[in-house]
This record gives sequence, C-alpha cells and structure tokens, in this order.
Amino acid sequence: MRERIARHRADRPAGWITIEEPLALTAILTRPEAAGHCVVVDCLTLWLSNLFEHRRDIGRETEQFVAAFSDRVPPTILVSNEIGLGLVPETALGRDFRDAQGRLNQRIAAAADRVEFVAAGLPLVLKGG
Repeated sequence: MRERIARHRADRPAGWITIEEPLALTAILTRPEAAGHCVVVDCLTLWLSNLFEHRRDIGRETEQFVAAFSDRVPPTILVSNEIGLGLVPETALGRDFRDAQGRLNQRIAAAADRVEFVAAGLPLVLKGG
C-alpha cells in the first residue's frame, strides 16, 4: 500500500496539495483555501468506510457532504466505487455498507453535472456530455 501511495503522489503535478482527511471531508470542501481551486476526492468509498468504523450518522454526513459539493463552483472531482454490481454481502454490516454506498453514489450523481463510470480503464458517460 505504501508503494501504491508513493506512486500516486509521484504521478501528481508538483503544484497539487494533498490533504488526507479520514472523516471531516465536508469541511475540506468548504475551507477558504479550497475556494477557487479544483478539488479531487479519492475516494468516497474509503470515507464512507471510515464513517461506518467511527459509527457516524451516515445519512447526516451524506446530506452535509452533498450540500457542500452542490454549493461549490470550482471543479470538484469525486472518485467512488460501484460495489452493488457483485454478490449480495453475507453479513448485515456488509449489506448496510453496500446500500449506504449506493445511496451516496445516487445522491452525488444527482447533484453532479457529469458522471462517468469507468471499467477496464474505459469511461462511459452516464450524465453530462
């Protein structure tokens, strides 16, 4: 994992600023220093997992994040995993997480101007042109 993170950092342009925030993602979008700048969030699935681990109110956190995302004017690129295409999780926690991820993805897609699904490195535009 360390090698993967190092490779991702090395691939980024020199002017990019990296902020690693496991829980307060909404606050990152609303920071004054984020105003006027493109923000890339990678990834919403990991953020949701952290929220579950810390027993946060997923519905409230999702609503706050979607509102902050919707209010942003600069480009905001969100990366999320589609986990609903596989098998039904065996555990109740797994099913709860899968359902919460699906709801989060739906809410973000509804608020976004453009949505792309990427499989095998090929983008499929689902919304926006």
